[in-house]
Amino acid sequence: MPRAPTIPARSWRAVLSWSRKDAVDSEHWKQVERLLGELSRGEKAQLLQWVARDLGDAHPGIESEPSICGGSATIVRTRIPVWVLEQARRLGMSEAELLRSYPSLRAEDLANAWAYVRSHRDEIEREIAENEAA
Repeated sequence: MPRAPTIPARSWRAVLSWSRKDAVDSEHWKQVERLLGELSRGEKAQLLQWVARDLGDAHPGIESEPSICGGSATIVRTRIPVWVLEQARRLGMSEAELLRSYPSLRAEDLANAWAYVRSHRDEIEREIAENEAA
């Protein structure tokens, strides 16, 4: 059986960098399916490694979009910045009080926020400082 052609890494990086709007476009998914079908098992494994590396610092339940809250990390489904929750916690608010104050939040959201704070300490410190200076 003839071996599928090698797809250049830059092609896959372009596919992986599509915006969410593009991701819902069925033509893009058809292109992804076509490209996947042309890859060998080894090439698929390489692609999987690239995707895993790209998502290595991903945090479930946390997103950062330039058009939302100035690009600050926020809780998905909300526009609540993680730094706001961390600042409230530092000022003595309990998790129960945060959940009452923000009805759209779930306990899982707070757990995700605290994990994000632990791994992005400098970013959160900077955002809190910028807010206090404003």
